[in-house]
Amino acid sequence: MTPFMISVMSLLDGAPPPVPETEPSQAGPVAVLTDTQVVVRSLAEQLICEANTVLRDHGTAFTLVDATGPGSLSFTIGCGEAEARVETAVSGRTAVARLTAPGLPDDGPRRLTSEDELQALLLGLIAASVRR
Repeated sequence: MTPFMISVMSLLDGAPPPVPETEPSQAGPVAVLTDTQVVVRSLAEQLICEANTVLRDHGTAFTLVDATGPGSLSFTIGCGEAEARVETAVSGRTAVARLTAPGLPDDGPRRLTSEDELQALLLGLIAASVRR
């Protein structure tokens, strides 16, 4: 059992979900922000595999869908009807990270403060899915 799997089990047993820390997203160099996108996407895949091991016994599981298009790299994480989208939008030589998820402020582009906050985001999606 990994620490994240234990967190998923605790959440299913009634523990409150943590709130992911976010911050306003600033434009930055394409290379830096696309690298961050890849790191977060890789971590998401690992954590989703761990969570799905626990969630399958409860009749639900995460989905992970990648999307690319002109000027954008993104992926969407779903759990039941709850979902979050992590995107890096590229314009010229700069890029901006954008996170869309339930309960986040709608005051402009936001991003997680660190890759570690991805765990809190996933736990929040589970909680939102279970509450419905």
